[in-house]
Amino acid sequence: MKEKLHDYIDKNSKDIVGLADHIFDNPELGTQEYEASKLLTNLLKEKGFEVEMPIGGFDTAFRATYQSGNGGPSIGLLCEYDALENLGHACGHHMQGPSIVYAAIALKEVIKSENYKIVVYGTPAEETISGKVHMIKNGCFKDIDLALMMHGSPTTTTDVKSLALSNFKINFHGKSSHAALKPEDGRSALDGVLMLANGIEYLREHIKDDVRIHYSITNGGGPANVVPSLATLKVSIRSYDRVYLDNVIERFKKIVQGAGLITETRPEIIHEKSLNNKIPVIRLNEILMENAELVNAPKIRPPREKTGSTDFGNLMYLIPGSCIRISFVPEGSSSHSEEYIKAGKSKEAHDATIYAAKILADTAYDIIINPELLVEIQDEFNKNKKNNNQ
Repeated sequence: MKEKLHDYIDKNSKDIVGLADHIFDNPELGTQEYEASKLLTNLLKEKGFEVEMPIGGFDTAFRATYQSGNGGPSIGLLCEYDALENLGHACGHHMQGPSIVYAAIALKEVIKSENYKIVVYGTPAEETISGKVHMIKNGCFKDIDLALMMHGSPTTTTDVKSLALSNFKINFHGKSSHAALKPEDGRSALDGVLMLANGIEYLREHIKDDVRIHYSITNGGGPANVVPSLATLKVSIRSYDRVYLDNVIERFKKIVQGAGLITETRPEIIHEKSLNNKIPVIRLNEILMENAELVNAPKIRPPREKTGSTDFGNLMYLIPGSCIRISFVPEGSSSHSEEYIKAGKSKEAHDATIYAAKILADTAYDIIINPELLVEIQDEFNKNKKNNNQ
């Protein structure tokens, strides 16, 4: 049956890579992915999926469903299709929609006698406002038992972790005055920013090694001869453990207030975004990698040691999920880079899109015909989540 899935995908390979190339050539920023979402949903409608768009608070988000028989596992296949500002598809998102959609279509066309549901979710704006977070808040993803994705990568692998993230914008409000004639009347907002930056440096010594804190002064206050009444620092705080990260954030907020007290300025804390760490499910990763080996995917490697932050982590905090990463750029390459752009329409990118479609279809098939696999995956997820929250 997997050979039949592979044959279907191979027979449509020209259309798959053509669709990926078209999305690459027409990059759209987050929440503006009108062309990409239209192409993907039109194809799904044509192939007999029931399509809803817009959903989840986004014009370019969609849900496409197909039910075979009655009951069975509900398998979510998620895709992103947003580009980066001034860079285009330097993260490989142009490959996701075509591979995900054709994996779903292959399952519908080939697996006729089993009970299952396939739900394809189009998820906008991963790079900017983390669209999945808002879609979760708006009730999406409650109809799936697990979630699968693909992503272009230097190697073929999966992740066992991701960094939880919280972003803050800190405005310090002071009192303006002439820096030379009346400095005693002023209260420098920039002093508040600098004091906070120093406090962050002292905090680093007393937190766990996996915590990352990075910041930038985005508003220094203005001319040197004026005591600034407004200055701004943007801060990102990360950890592989959301529970511990929340503890660090409470300590960070005390430092913010302390900086305000020391400088007699008023700090304003604006919480801009939060992403959760992934709850790993090793068994699901193993199934994906077994199928990667089955199709002879390139550069198969162990899970990555260092990972970033993703809104997929918020969903993997709620239900089991995993993302198969497929090699298409040289090892050592970083996403959001010129290497990703140069390779965007390469043979390696085309092959990666096809490999991913096969691996995801095979993995879904394994779960469809082996009900005990889903139970095993859900049990491991629940156990790991409980341990994560202790």
